[in-house]
Order: sequence, then structure tokens, then C-alpha cells
Amino acid sequence: MAIFQYTGVEIASGKVTKGFRDADNSKSLRALLRRDGVMLTSAEEDTHAQVREKRDLRPLAFLARASTTDVAVMTRQLATLVRAGIPLVEAISALIDQVEKEVLVKVLSALREGLKEGTSFARCLEQHPRVFPPLYINMVAAGESSGTLENVLERLADFMEKQAQLKSKVRAALTYPVLLTMIALALVGVLMVAVVPKVTAIFDSMGQELPWYTKLLIFVSNTLANFWWLLILLVVGLVYAFRRYTSTPKGRMALDRFLLRVPIFGRLNMLVAVARFSSTMATLLASGVPLLKAMEIVRNVLGNVELEEVVTNAIGSIREGESIAEPLKRSGRFPPMVTHMIAVGERSGQLEQMLENVSAAYEADVTTRVAMLTALLEPMIIVTMGGMVFFIAVAILMPLMQMSQMVD
Repeated sequence: MAIFQYTGVEIASGKVTKGFRDADNSKSLRALLRRDGVMLTSAEEDTHAQVREKRDLRPLAFLARASTTDVAVMTRQLATLVRAGIPLVEAISALIDQVEKEVLVKVLSALREGLKEGTSFARCLEQHPRVFPPLYINMVAAGESSGTLENVLERLADFMEKQAQLKSKVRAALTYPVLLTMIALALVGVLMVAVVPKVTAIFDSMGQELPWYTKLLIFVSNTLANFWWLLILLVVGLVYAFRRYTSTPKGRMALDRFLLRVPIFGRLNMLVAVARFSSTMATLLASGVPLLKAMEIVRNVLGNVELEEVVTNAIGSIREGESIAEPLKRSGRFPPMVTHMIAVGERSGQLEQMLENVSAAYEADVTTRVAMLTALLEPMIIVTMGGMVFFIAVAILMPLMQMSQMVD
């Protein structure tokens, strides 16, 4: 589908109008505009628009992208309109006048045109993968086929809002420790580069034998002051090499395994993954998505290659007639409580409810652990920063005190 910049005349008023419109070709554009009461006079395909949509290089362009919260709010509004009996095309037209972000206006306009042409809602959503993930599209498809689109949209809104809240809680809890660390490093850097060299210059002029810790301080200070550019290049090179390695299948697997096994944070990563797995599965199954299709979608949202491999093996086992819980239990990567509750849900026919219970429990556990981790990190950072400043002070003051005693 191309984007055209057109000029036309409103049939009712004779007023000249200009704008942009998505269409397959100029003939389709003419038909679309005529249906809206506009007679096309000229049209030119905007070849730069598609490039801009794929990659926006403007400063702060990421702020213009549709966030999970934006899509969740839009989805809830759409669910409300559809539940009120408003046809889908009219409901989307109403949303176009309400949303504020330009990217959502363009997407909704394209969805409306696709629906007018007779395309299903899910097929229209497939044309915008950057806004609507596979989970969203498959749930909408299931809702359309079962005639419960409004219920599916409400579940989608609830799910996306919960995911956004969980992410915001984790980010908010870690923001202060990260900021405190940056301030501490900046403070120590200023001391080492600007203050320490001026003070230690006195020691060079005296020719006095210095303690080992003072020599270490002088060495680090001189290295930072004279070879800062080399250190920056080294850090950039290490980051580049790390990213290159982790972009390979072997490197990504090694990184994800480490993230699941690293002390303290490994358990937190596992809790987040299990909560995401449970909530996504519950939402998909409750919306009527088939089990195997739901497992394939969940596999792509876990964000950990090792766990994705576990789910892939589980899909193969389920195809051969096994239950969901058994292959997950054999992997040893999912906590016993999770596999036990899934097994109970399968036997009782309440799998969606059990998954929702698991999701709620693990999301609460994540929130608690993040709060505890933050409470521990703050004093640790302060103590570490104080220790570094104390070391600098001792390394400077001790030789000065020895010099004063020699003078006396």
C-alpha cells in the first residue's frame, strides 16, 4: 500500500482540499476519495513517506511512536464503542478524532480504509506489525471468528495495561539506584582527574617515599587524566564486541543462560519470564486462541532463548499427545509450583484461571523482590561511594601527615 499526496475538490461545497491518503494505486485512491465526497484532481505518490515510517531519524522520534500504554488505551476505547453497538468502521473513525499521536492516527486511518474494502480486522492489523504484535492480531482473529470481539478487546486492554504497569514498576524502582551510581562515578572521576593530580604534585617535589596506596592512587589518576580517550575506546570496543557476540545464536544462548543463573538477578529474571508466560497464555486461551497457536505466540514473547527452547520442545511433546505441564516439568527451568498448578488446571478444565493465578502471584513476587533489591542497592551504592572517597582521602592525607612530622 502506497501513500499519496493528493489535491481534490469537495463535491458538495466546491472547496479545494489537500492531504495524504493510503491506497493501493491511483485508481483506488480516486474511488476512496469519491466515497468521501472528494473529486480527485491530482495525486503524487510520496516515496519518502514509507522510508520515514520504517525509520524515523528525527531527534526524539521514539517519543512519537505508539507505546504499549497508548495502544492499551486505544484498545479499551475501541472495546467500549464496539460493546455499545457501534459498527467497527464508525468506532475506528471516532477514535481517529480522539487519539493524539500522529502514528496512531495514520494506523487507524489505514485500518478504516482496509475495513471499508472488506478486509477482516485481523488482516488489517497484520499490515502494522510495529504497533500490533502477533499476540494482539491472533486474539482479534479469534474474537472475530467467535463473535466476541468486544470481550477480546477488553482482555487485550487489561493484559497490555498489566504488562505496562509491571515494566514501569521495575524501571521506576531501578531508576534511583542507576542515577545514584552515575552521580557517584562522576564525582569520583572529577576527584581523580581534577583534584588528585594537583595534590599529589606536592609529593613529587618532596621526593619522599610514598605508601603503596598513595602510589596506586597516583597511577590511577594519571591513567585517567592522560589516557581517558584510550579508556573510552576500550569501553566502546568491548560494548561493540559484546553486542556482536550476543547477536549470534551461540552468544545469545550463553547470555540468556547467564541471566537465569546469576545470583539474585537470575531469580528475578525467571520470575518475570514466568509471569509473562502465564499471563499471556491465560489471555490467549481465554480469548479462544488454540493451544498450540497460543504456545507459539508465548514462545516469542518470553525474551529468553533458553526458555524459548523449552517451550519449543513442549510444543512438540503436546503435538504427540502429552500434557502441557509434563514437558515444562522435565525441562527443570519452570518452578515446580507453576507446573503443578498447570497440571491441576488441565485436569480440572480451569487452565486459564490457574494461569491467571500463577501470573498474579509471580507479578506480586516480582514487585516485592524489586522493592527489596532497591532497598539493598541504595545503601550499598552509598557505602561503596563513601569507601572510594575515604580511600582517596587517606591516600592523600597520610603522606601529608608524615611530611608534617618530618618537618617538626
